[in-house]
Amino acid sequence: MVHGWTDTHCHIHDDKMATSADESLQRARDAGVEKFVVIGTDAQTSAAAIAIAENHSDVWATVGLHPHDATNGVDSIVSYIASPKVVAIGECGLDYYYDHSPRDIQMTSFRQQIALAKQHDLTLVIHTRDAWDDTFKVLDSEGIPANTIIHCFTGGPDEARKCLDRGAFLSFSGIVTFKSATDVQEAAQLCPADRLLIETDSPFLAPVPHRGRTNEPAHVGIVGTAIADMRHVDVAEFARVTSANALAAFPRIHS
Repeated sequence: MVHGWTDTHCHIHDDKMATSADESLQRARDAGVEKFVVIGTDAQTSAAAIAIAENHSDVWATVGLHPHDATNGVDSIVSYIASPKVVAIGECGLDYYYDHSPRDIQMTSFRQQIALAKQHDLTLVIHTRDAWDDTFKVLDSEGIPANTIIHCFTGGPDEARKCLDRGAFLSFSGIVTFKSATDVQEAAQLCPADRLLIETDSPFLAPVPHRGRTNEPAHVGIVGTAIADMRHVDVAEFARVTSANALAAFPRIHS
């Protein structure tokens, strides 16, 4: 078993998880995962992520307002940023697939969270779905934070290059193991080794052979192994590199 993996994006506080956060973390540790970033998507989940991180030395949290919840207003999450366990703003961005919040409100929320990331010198974690053009427009007009992650990258080579040209990290989820996801697989192969991250997005997007079931951080090694095999690199070395990238992408983890 390969050790040294980092799950850079999981929602282990979500009620869809099959086990408690503590159990999920232990199962992952037993599977060789050594660091975790738990994600906030609104005030409640940001608080929950921080609470988990405060109880575990190998866990860190983000504070964010997901585009689905953009109508809540960014002011609803600001008070949580002060926690020393917070390493990023997000996930935030644009989701034109569901459009749960009006697009103009999504754009405003996204811009405001970019500003928060810069103000607090925090990493920015971006969710973008069916909204590439506007995502790039906002980043170009606001200026991309020094450490920015495109979480659960679902684009192809063209979108990957545009993200990389702007200095972003690309984070790949279990989607990269799906047979139909050839564009994502191409992106994972062209991404420079020092700009590639892996995640589970638990409880969502379980990798093959667990597809369709509840995902968990213990599966991040499956994602990493699949990409290592695509790139024809040693799996243990890939675990080391992607975990080093996670420390570069989230400098606050060093603190």
